[in-house]
Amino acid sequence: MELRTLAYAEAVARLGTFTRAAQELHVAQPAVSAQIATLERELGVQLFVRTRRGVTPTDAGARVVEHARRMLDQAEQLRADVDELRGLLAGRLRVGITPLVGGLDVPAAVAAFHREHPGVALRIRSGLIDALLAELAAGELDAVVGPIDERTERRFEVTVLATETVVLISAPAAAVPRALADVADQAFVCLHAESGLRAILDKAAAAHGFVPNVAVEAATPWQIREYVSAGLGVALLAASVARAEGPPVRITVLDPSPAHPPLGVIRRPGGPRAAAAFAVHLSA
Repeated sequence: MELRTLAYAEAVARLGTFTRAAQELHVAQPAVSAQIATLERELGVQLFVRTRRGVTPTDAGARVVEHARRMLDQAEQLRADVDELRGLLAGRLRVGITPLVGGLDVPAAVAAFHREHPGVALRIRSGLIDALLAELAAGELDAVVGPIDERTERRFEVTVLATETVVLISAPAAAVPRALADVADQAFVCLHAESGLRAILDKAAAAHGFVPNVAVEAATPWQIREYVSAGLGVALLAASVARAEGPPVRITVLDPSPAHPPLGVIRRPGGPRAAAAFAVHLSA
């Protein structure tokens, strides 16, 4: 059983298809299939089942992938430790970035980090904070750039980079609200019910004695702005998103402003050295 074979199994489980795994691993798709078949013969169990949407791990496959991720992380840490002895920063760094990063120029910072540490193989993906934190906890990401709430601080190591404020946005032609209570009877646009932004909205509305009617559930903060601009409701939104270039909205600064978690880099305790260096680089 080779680490390469375990890496193939981990990629297939994470990406859901042999084709996508092959693309990420830069090998031909038959090579991935052959390695998985070899591993199944060695272990004497079926690891994946085919579905209309791709492949999913069997119970045995899920257990193998769980062990594979730990072994791959340990191998990566071994390489990083050896590189550290040689005075190099190398290895793999998988970073998840949320759409909400305030005024931070994250692409430029990531590019500068890559130039300073060319031995680090970067993988970047975007998503909402809850999904990215789940991948971080599962060992599928090494760092996340996004909002940091109290639960996140208890679970992970964090480096605060910037603060954020919350504003009320409405359609350009709408009447100018002076407070959140002025729009209590209007439809709201927000993220899904388990999101941090929905928690901010619910808490702020409760302080004004009403329950918000979330008529439009958007997938991203940018979609919230698009729906509000089109006149489908009002919303609480991070000021950095509300003031960025995009569809026009009317911005009302609330006093007091609902609290928004700070933004920063989130890492697993004991994660790869490259993740710690990445956090230091962004905070410099």
